[in-house]
Amino acid sequence: MNETRQSADERIAEARRKGRFVAAGCAAFALGMVGAAYASVPLYQLFCQVTGYGGTTQRADAAPVEVVDIPVKIRFDGNVAKGLPWRFTPNDREVTVKLGEVGQTSYHVTNLSDRPTKAQALFNVTPDAAGLYFNKIACFCFNEQILQPGETVDMGITFFVDPDIREAEELKLDQAITLSYTFFPMEDETDETLAKAPNTDEAGAGSKLEQKTSG
Repeated sequence: MNETRQSADERIAEARRKGRFVAAGCAAFALGMVGAAYASVPLYQLFCQVTGYGGTTQRADAAPVEVVDIPVKIRFDGNVAKGLPWRFTPNDREVTVKLGEVGQTSYHVTNLSDRPTKAQALFNVTPDAAGLYFNKIACFCFNEQILQPGETVDMGITFFVDPDIREAEELKLDQAITLSYTFFPMEDETDETLAKAPNTDEAGAGSKLEQKTSG
């Protein structure tokens, strides 16, 4: 009788130990997932920028010396993620440049809300393989962007297509390249902090052009 009771008590104690172990494991997993959620976007973006994976473009300090008399069409697309009260559209839906030639364009952006908001643009290129050859010298996407209530600005891009794209067997030079941006909200600061932030961008002269104030 006593042995049976002892055996039952041991089973209960073992079950409790297992329960505490599972609970601790679940908590650690949850914390890990939260941390991964915050880290995954910048880490994935860094990986894509280095490898060109998923149509991610490259970043360059200057244009190549060579300019090849082969035209390529570049199309531009703009999107805004849910929760960000911005209007974001390209000023040029399509431009044509020669391989190695520096091109410029911009996007028209308006904060539709009555409070300062901050956002970061993520980007990709289609077809995916073109990401290795599409280079940006200056871009609003290099930094987080802050818009004051009702503010409207033009955010610029300076870019070129590497002439080495001619060697990419999977790409056809008569095929248009589409550069797509999506702005995501960054709500990790208070409205007061955002309101005091200067409306500048360290990406260079091509980052914000012809700043305007909406009526």
